Amino acid sequence: MLMIALVSRDDGGRLAAIEAALAAHGFQTRRCRYDEGRDEVFEQELSACDAALVWVNPMQDGQGRRGLDAVLRRAAAAGVQVSTHPDIIDRMGVKAVLATTAGLGWSGDVAAYATAEALTARFPQRLASGPKVLKPNRGNGGVGVWKVEALGEGLVRVMEAADRRTVSDISLEAFLADRLAEFEMVGGFIDQAFEPRLSDGMVRCYLSGALVVGFGWQKVRALLPPEAGSVPPRTYSSAEDVRFQALRTRMEDDWAPGLTQLLGLSERALPVIWDADFLLGPKDDLGRDTYVLCEINVSSVFPVPDEAPAAIAATMKTRLVDRAG
Repeated sequence: MLMIALVSRDDGGRLAAIEAALAAHGFQTRRCRYDEGRDEVFEQELSACDAALVWVNPMQDGQGRRGLDAVLRRAAAAGVQVSTHPDIIDRMGVKAVLATTAGLGWSGDVAAYATAEALTARFPQRLASGPKVLKPNRGNGGVGVWKVEALGEGLVRVMEAADRRTVSDISLEAFLADRLAEFEMVGGFIDQAFEPRLSDGMVRCYLSGALVVGFGWQKVRALLPPEAGSVPPRTYSSAEDVRFQALRTRMEDDWAPGLTQLLGLSERALPVIWDADFLLGPKDDLGRDTYVLCEINVSSVFPVPDEAPAAIAATMKTRLVDRAG
C-alpha cells in the first residue's frame, strides 16, 4: 500500500478529512511534523513515503521555508512525489506570476519590480494613473501589502492590509526607503491597480491539478477603511455553484492551460491543491461580472471546500498510478 506523508508545522487535526479521503482511495498516510530542529528525522520520515502533500506557509511564526524546501527537493530527487514542489512554488506561488501571466488577461493592470532600481524609477510613475496595491513577491496573510495613493507634493497615503486601522500620509521617498530595506527578503515587489469593487467581495477558486473542485466567497475588509467593519466568515461551495460557472469555464478552458504553457509546466506538475483569488472587476457590456486575479496560493491551501479532499485523493491516485505505469 502506498504511503503519503502529510506535512505541516502543526496540523491540529485539520487534515483529518484529507487523511480519510486518501484512505478511501487505498493510501496509507503519515503525519510528518516539520520544524527546524528535526530536519534529519523529518527527512528520514519522508524517505519512507511514496509521496508528500505539504501545508507550510512561506512565513509562519517568524519561520521561513528555506530548510524545508531543501529537504523536499532532495526527497523529490530520490523519487518521492512532492506537492507542492518548491520549484513549482517559485514559479506559481509568487506575486510575480501575476505579471508573468498578464497576457492571459486575468490580472489587470500589473507591473513587477525585480530590482530596487526598477521600483524607485517606475513605481512613482505608475501612481500617477491612480491608487496601486504594492505586494511583496513572497509572503502571506496580507503582511507587507500596501494600498498607496498619491496626494501630490511628493506625499502618499498608505494603508497596510494586515493593519487597516492605521492610515498614514508620508513622503513617497520614505515609503520606498522602507520597501527597499525589505527588498531582498521578500524577493521584489509587484503592483496592481486598486480595484474599485474591492468591497463587493472576493472569490477563491480551488483547483486540483487543472480541474476546479470548489469555491470560497468572502467579503473583503483588507485595504478598506476601518468603518467597513469586521470580516464575516468565508463560505464554501462545490464546483457546481451556479454563481461561478463563468469563472469555472475560464479557469478550466483558458487560464489554467495558459498558466501551464506560460510557465513551462506540465499539467501533472500543477499542485494537487491550489487556489486562485479573484476580485470583481468592472461589469462587461452585458452587465456580467468580470474577474481580476489578485493572488495564487500553493504553499498551504486550507481550509478547503467539502468536496476538495476527495478530489485531492483522486488526483494523487492518478499521478501515482501513472508514474508506476
